[in-house]
Amino acid sequence: MPAKFGAADPAMAELYDELRRIAASYLRRERSSHTLQPTALVHEAYLRLSSLNRVQWADRSLVLGLAAGIMRRILVNHARRKAALKRALPPLEIALRTAKKAESQICDALTLDAALRRMERRYADPAKLIELRFFGGLTEEESAEFMGLSRATVQRHYTFARAWLLRELGGPAKPAA
Repeated sequence: MPAKFGAADPAMAELYDELRRIAASYLRRERSSHTLQPTALVHEAYLRLSSLNRVQWADRSLVLGLAAGIMRRILVNHARRKAALKRALPPLEIALRTAKKAESQICDALTLDAALRRMERRYADPAKLIELRFFGGLTEEESAEFMGLSRATVQRHYTFARAWLLRELGGPAKPAA
């Protein structure tokens, strides 16, 4: 962890560890030769977060929610640079878990981003929820708090978003509820 986050700010130190855990979890889904490491992803996200005015570092769900969007953009930009160099894009396994079974779809970061952009145009809240849960690692409760929605509404949005993404990405037509 950078010295700047040391004992002077324990809240930021805890958030840093959480962001690093999320980044490591996300990057484990990538191919093993991926050139972006969790620490680099977290540091880049922190640099972008720190440039934002009025970030309330003590508000965990706010910081993680903002970090989710930032990490998504970093990963998509990284994939675009790789594609521009005519290298193969890394496959991602998108696990859209349900209570009964897990549906997975393999795609690259650009395909997922394109699908989320299409979803954002028509269904902003479900798209934001996927970003928070997939890229930010937020729980259902943290997502509800960040979005200012009830837990039941978040559950409905997440069920809809999973089904929509599975259809868009060529998965099963009817995922389990």
